[in-house]
Amino acid sequence: MSMAMAATVHSVFANIPHIKSSRTKALTRRHSRLNSVRCCQGIAEQTQRVTLRKGNDSLDICRVLNGMWQTSGGWGRIDRDDAVEAMLRYADAGLSTFDMADHYGPAEDLYGIFINRVRRERPSEFVDNIRGLTKWVPPPVKMTSSYVRESINVSRKRMDVASLDMLQFHWWDYSNPGYLDALKHLTDLKEEGKIKTVALTNFDTERLQIILENEIPVVSNQVQHSIVDMRPQKKMAELCQLTGVKLITYGTVMGGLLSEKFLDTNLAIPFAGPPLNTPSLQKYKRMVDAWGGWSLFQALLQTLKKVASKHGVSIPTVAVKYILDQPAVAGSMVGVRLGLAEHIQDSNAVFSLVLDEDDVNSIQEVSRKGKDLLKVIGDCGDEYRRA
Repeated sequence: MSMAMAATVHSVFANIPHIKSSRTKALTRRHSRLNSVRCCQGIAEQTQRVTLRKGNDSLDICRVLNGMWQTSGGWGRIDRDDAVEAMLRYADAGLSTFDMADHYGPAEDLYGIFINRVRRERPSEFVDNIRGLTKWVPPPVKMTSSYVRESINVSRKRMDVASLDMLQFHWWDYSNPGYLDALKHLTDLKEEGKIKTVALTNFDTERLQIILENEIPVVSNQVQHSIVDMRPQKKMAELCQLTGVKLITYGTVMGGLLSEKFLDTNLAIPFAGPPLNTPSLQKYKRMVDAWGGWSLFQALLQTLKKVASKHGVSIPTVAVKYILDQPAVAGSMVGVRLGLAEHIQDSNAVFSLVLDEDDVNSIQEVSRKGKDLLKVIGDCGDEYRRA
């Protein structure tokens, strides 16, 4: 690291609230001395896959990930066989990275059935491109080595894999420092080959720095990020760019709100528009309300529709591409209602879409009219930790 870069690191960290200067200096020295945190540089605009790296750890993923929260209930009944067939169709179309969690209903079990179908019915080189990313969201109990190991073994068994491609760790209460113990035990399991890469989900900038100071090799942090919710670009992206940690984003199409379906609708009139009948639609409607309300959101949809029509794509495709083009973003989630709805064409269209300067300026013009959600909600993940 050059002297100029070291100065930049110190400057950025020093401006992050509540971070002590001694920790800042220590981390700056560590990066200068070891330069051990690396991620692939200069992701090509049209690249479908990207490699996340930290030291000797690496994992390549598809930049548009299939999010499986929708299997957890609330989106309609999921038929197991239909769901697995849908997963095969996504994988056959090149959308071969699946994101799930220990608490997403049968998601990990579905992946286990799916990956066995792939092993039986597809060539080995096809199998090599499949990625199953899961999350562990433990209760705030003592994080002993045996407890962490037993919990991860459950996911390994459900997903029917010897080694988890990625374990993304979530922690509810920062006042309990047990998250560092858990991450150290997860790192031990990685060294044993039970996990290929360790990552985070919904951690804020301050805690991400603390984790890096403890030399825990996390390759990414999964956070909420959309044209409406630009919080990750306020502080998190700066730290990620300086350290090589990448962002994987969810809520990028806001549960379907960022789509033609909700264009030119008035939700203030009962039964006049599409129902907000899923947990994700309800969640992200609250984000719209916090950001600027439905009228401003309609202005955003109208702008996105103009951009989409110009390029011959859909609003969700534009919404995903805009976030993929943001600093530090490696991949973005698109939720899949397996066997109930399909977004293969829209998702694959992302890889050939190039947003020009006029497109970006028009989107930013509307986006900036909304409130700064960093001030309203707090940093990444704070929505889960504030009453």
